[in-house]
Amino acid sequence: METLEDILLGTEEQMEKALQFVQQQFAGLRTGKASASMVENLQVSYYGSSVRLREIANIATPDVRLIVINAYDPTALAAIEKAIISANLGVTPLNDGRVIRVPIPELSEERRRELSKVAKQMTEKGRVAVRGIRQEANEKIKTLAKDSKITADEKENGLKEIQTLTDNYVKKLDEAFEKKEKDIMSI
Repeated sequence: METLEDILLGTEEQMEKALQFVQQQFAGLRTGKASASMVENLQVSYYGSSVRLREIANIATPDVRLIVINAYDPTALAAIEKAIISANLGVTPLNDGRVIRVPIPELSEERRRELSKVAKQMTEKGRVAVRGIRQEANEKIKTLAKDSKITADEKENGLKEIQTLTDNYVKKLDEAFEKKEKDIMSI
């Protein structure tokens, strides 16, 4: 049987995962700067199986406008190039047979606004997830109280703690969005 403490810990854990998921999605959004996170999780078809790019290549960003991908196995270069093109990142990989260079073009004002909207949608999905987790936790606490496993005071305190957690994680999501938006909009 779940205790009030279990519910609170589980709820915080789930909210933290929701926040981390949104932050991982943000990492894949292209700003005007080169970042290994743009390409490291791309799925590459390698000897008949699908693997992450970071597992078969070294990814470096020697300057703010360039990503250099050095495959551990040179025969994988064509598959890596194909994966980057099919990911629709808005970049064109240059394969010289030894490494793949991915120049990062300057973002237009219009594209920056679009990316900002995408980041805002990701943030909203994160908020919805956090609120869903809150609702689930509240139901569990109310069930514990109904089954006389906790007192009315414990129930009220538990619900308050869940709301405090929710407010904190929504605030963290908003801060992450503001940081990402500032990153996207800076030239």
